[in-house]
Amino acid sequence: MSKASYSKCTASNGVVLHSLKTSPNDVQLRPCQTSVYTQQQTAINGGFFDFRSGAILSISVQNDKPVKGSRGGYGSGWFNAKYARGTLVWDAVARRYSVQVVKSADELKVSDRSRYWAQGGISMSLQDDGGWQQRAQVQNMPNMPGKVYRTGLVYGSGLSLWLVVTNTACTASEFRSAIKQKIGSGTLVEGIFLDGSGSSQMSCGTVKLRGDGRTVYSIITV
Repeated sequence: MSKASYSKCTASNGVVLHSLKTSPNDVQLRPCQTSVYTQQQTAINGGFFDFRSGAILSISVQNDKPVKGSRGGYGSGWFNAKYARGTLVWDAVARRYSVQVVKSADELKVSDRSRYWAQGGISMSLQDDGGWQQRAQVQNMPNMPGKVYRTGLVYGSGLSLWLVVTNTACTASEFRSAIKQKIGSGTLVEGIFLDGSGSSQMSCGTVKLRGDGRTVYSIITV
């Protein structure tokens, strides 16, 4: 039984959002070697990866352990490879979220390194409509103006977390606008873009968003 509630809505710009609302304490970051939509568990795709080697190129750390391999290992989930990027952190002790722009999990600031999770992506900067695009460009967000499927992770002031996927081909700006309009009923604080395009996938009961069916190496499960 999933600890997430699924909903589907359409923003005024036509972007259809599929979202899973959950508690951060029910989230598990995991490695994967299949597509997401074939998973039995409730999940979405996570951060960036190298599809040739399976190396995870975004931070994906649970309780100070990378999801694949060892701390400091290339492709393990310990690093945002090459760039300091927006990393969504849940500090379970302080009961507080943050988006920290870092290259490595070593840099993360948390209360207790045995009780947190951190998922790397690209800062959405939900409170900064004027400056978000420049920040995302500095973090080397791929294909911002392209019309592709998109995935995001956002949180609200009431501590809820939303895992959001669209299978509407849209720009980063259109996806961000749709999230601001339709998710969280005005409570959204901050969030990150995750990997997109063919990697944007979801599995939740009978809801199966396939992306392009590719194998994904990093997932967020509930």
